[in-house]
Amino acid sequence: MHAITIDGERLRWREISGPGPLESGQVRIRVAWAGVNRADLMQRAGHYPPPPGASGTLGLEVSGTVTETGPGVERLRAGDKVCALLAGGGYAEEVGVDARQVLPLPAGLDLRQSAALPEVYATAWLNLFMEGALTTGERVLLHAGASGVGTAAIQLCRAFGHPCFVTVGSAEKLAACRALGAEAGWNRHDGSFVEAVKAWGGADMILDPVGASYLADNQQVLNADGRLVLIGLMGGRRAELDLGRMLMKRQRLIGSTLRAKSPAAKGAILDALLAHVWPRLASGELEPLIDRTWPITEAEAAHEHVRRDANIGKVLLSVSGED
Repeated sequence: MHAITIDGERLRWREISGPGPLESGQVRIRVAWAGVNRADLMQRAGHYPPPPGASGTLGLEVSGTVTETGPGVERLRAGDKVCALLAGGGYAEEVGVDARQVLPLPAGLDLRQSAALPEVYATAWLNLFMEGALTTGERVLLHAGASGVGTAAIQLCRAFGHPCFVTVGSAEKLAACRALGAEAGWNRHDGSFVEAVKAWGGADMILDPVGASYLADNQQVLNADGRLVLIGLMGGRRAELDLGRMLMKRQRLIGSTLRAKSPAAKGAILDALLAHVWPRLASGELEPLIDRTWPITEAEAAHEHVRRDANIGKVLLSVSGED
């Protein structure tokens, strides 16, 4: 089969050995579309290796058609149109994955639209509702609000009654986030977000892919009993933590990554999406937000677009061109 390989500092579409025989509980998918995530850029830079046993090929989410099922798989059959959450291997013509990490397409959505769902909605749901433990009416601060995860999280906050404040990198991105349902926001190029978030009422939960450079400001705006869920390190990995503020306000700092979770844990997250998110996608209350697409042979251009923070929503790679 063909797959993207890392050749020095460039991405190449080359023929490689195909995946081996399916193990019990796995399915094989003919890939139609693959999602691009900032984690892919981190992996190619050597900062985010795949978990033990996972494919070294880039790609954490795909849509496509099931071509084969392994022993013990009952709810999926060859010919099913699906999308899947992966630990790796998505930038390829086919991929094998545990069936618990595979979902049917939401009613009314095609393969292209569905490729924009698994990673961002799984990440947003996991960290807002499972790690962040949001309760009725709690307020959310979302950093990188115009990213794939950010735009999914805004929509989930709107759908489940949580006012959200976003930080973004441009006026255009702020307008897009407001159109999706963000109540308020801040352009990070205008300086610290602290006073704006305090005036808004502070945050009961913060979803943060930035890390060190935002830690002090996050602590200032996090309300009593608030949770800061850290999902990325774009702003560095070391910073000073105000333990006194953390203690007196009963703040909690939670580190969270999705990729290395077990198939069973990922399956539980996807089960929640199937129950709570898929019906809202089918009704149009939620929608996949796709910024741009490129052919898989132009993956380098897609990565550069994400590297420049130029996207609002998801960037996709067309592998087979099938919709």
